[in-house]
Order: sequence, then C-alpha cells, then structure tokens
Amino acid sequence: MNEELLTVRNLVTRFYTYRGIVKALEGVDLTVGRREVVGLVGETGSGKSVTALSIMRLIEPPGKIISGEVILDGRDLLKLSDEKMRRVRGKEISMIFQEPTLALNPVLTIGLQVQEAIETQDIQKEDAEKLAVAMLEKVGLPDPERMFKNYPHELSGGMAQRAIIAMALSMKPKLLIADEPTSSLDVTVQAQMLDLMKKLVEELGASVLYITHDLGVAAEMCEKIAVMYTGNIVEFCDVLTMFEEPLHPYTQGLLKAIPKLGYDLYTIGGEVPDLINPPSGCRFHPRCQEALDICSRVRPQIIEVKKGHPVACHLFK
Repeated sequence: MNEELLTVRNLVTRFYTYRGIVKALEGVDLTVGRREVVGLVGETGSGKSVTALSIMRLIEPPGKIISGEVILDGRDLLKLSDEKMRRVRGKEISMIFQEPTLALNPVLTIGLQVQEAIETQDIQKEDAEKLAVAMLEKVGLPDPERMFKNYPHELSGGMAQRAIIAMALSMKPKLLIADEPTSSLDVTVQAQMLDLMKKLVEELGASVLYITHDLGVAAEMCEKIAVMYTGNIVEFCDVLTMFEEPLHPYTQGLLKAIPKLGYDLYTIGGEVPDLINPPSGCRFHPRCQEALDICSRVRPQIIEVKKGHPVACHLFK
C-alpha cells in the first residue's frame, strides 16, 4: 500500500446564501497515496469541485470550510496561515481547472504566466524565462519561443490547456488536482491531453486527484476511484474492483448509465436533491431501489466492507 500523501478527514464546507445554507460537503473522507492517481467521480452537483477548492483553501464567501482536516505530507493545511498556504499552492499543490481560457490572465502572455509561476521558486528572471520556454516545449506546444509571446486569445482550447498544464507542473508539485481538465475539448484533443498528463505526471513522480464525471476517463487515468454523491464519498476502491464488483447502489447506477450499443439508455431515477434541504439519513435513499427503512432515518457511516473497499451504505453492516 502506498504511503499517504494527502488525507482528508471529515471535511465540511457550506455556502451561506440568501436562500439558506447549502450543505455542499458533509464529512468527506479521502486519501491519495504517493505517486498515486485517484479519481473523484459523480454527477454534476455532487461536490467534486468544491472538494478540490476546499483542499486548496480557495473557497470564497459566501462559502466557508466549517471543520475537518486536510493533511498534506504531515501538515494540516486548514491550520496554516494565509501566507504559508500561499506558499503551498503551486509549489506543493497545483491545480488544472476545467476551462483553460478562464484560468489564464487575458492581458499577460502565456510565457510570462508560466515564468511567474517558476519565479515563485526563487529562480532568477532570465533562468525562469528559459525554463518557461522549455516547459512549453515539453507540453508539446509548437514553436515554444513564439508561443511564449502569445496571448491566451491567440490559442485554441487544446493549446491553452497545454499552457495550463505547463504552468501547473512547472513547479514540480507533490500533488496535482485536475478538475475535469479535458471536458471542454473535443475527443481527439482530449485523448492527447490524457496521454500528455500521464507522461508528465509519471516523469515528475507526482500524485494526482483527477476529478471527472466520465467513468471511461477515470478508468484510463486512475488507479483508485472515489465515488461522490451530494457531498459524501459513498465508495472508494481500486479501478478494477469498481468496474467488476461495485457495491453501493449509486455506483452500480452510474455504471449501468454508461451508454452501450444496442441497449436502451439506463438512467438513475429521481434528481440530485437540493442541498439546502437535503434528504434525512442517506442522501441517496429517495432514488435508491434497494433502500431500507433505516436509510431514511440514519446516515450510513463509511465502513470497510472488504479489504481496501470502504462503502457508506446500510446494506453492508
């Protein structure tokens, strides 16, 4: 078993809106080992991106991290000062966002943005510029010296995402959080990005938390998968077990919903609940075909049903 690099324990994040309190994360538990790629999957609105932003401590008002622990390499990030946390971002944890064109500063050249990231490591400006050009070349951008002087609007979506990857990996972080980094790209470019990320992450020896709603991408990229539903991790295991022996009814529903040629499209009944007034007990019970009486009354605790395979479900006691 890999030594844990990231451990998230009982993480609670809420948003205080005019409609009420949005209970976005309610006790998230998650681990990522060293040199390990862990996928975080679930429907839109399940809390995947909020989990990533909470780990990075980038939750802004009206959001607030209420409680929990985010331990990176032995340090609880939630207890660090703002100044110390700024030093952690980029150098120890980097993040690739979902929409590359929104993650880049439109008034600065691509090269300058990568260079600024490198300069945070106390590298001189001239050396940082050379390293930025080398990094742009490493991620496969054509004519990197010319690309260094281009602005974000001059790049295609795929090229912009390569620039984001260059920026994220330029500081050789211990942990890379990738928040659906290929969802806005076409299928051909998406495959290229996945291959590029796997190659670079392997070279750097970094750990990855890969957020996606696409189980096919998760199977391609990840060693383990955590399944998330309305602010809770409901199942966590290795990829092979996830596809061959899923235990939680929600995970089983996600796998059945993968389109198959010649078969009718399966859908999980009902809708993702309103997190201002979430269901009592297990949040999935109104949509679950195997719900028991206790499911509507008592929130299930996550327990290790099999070795290395924890599940939060009353079907497994």
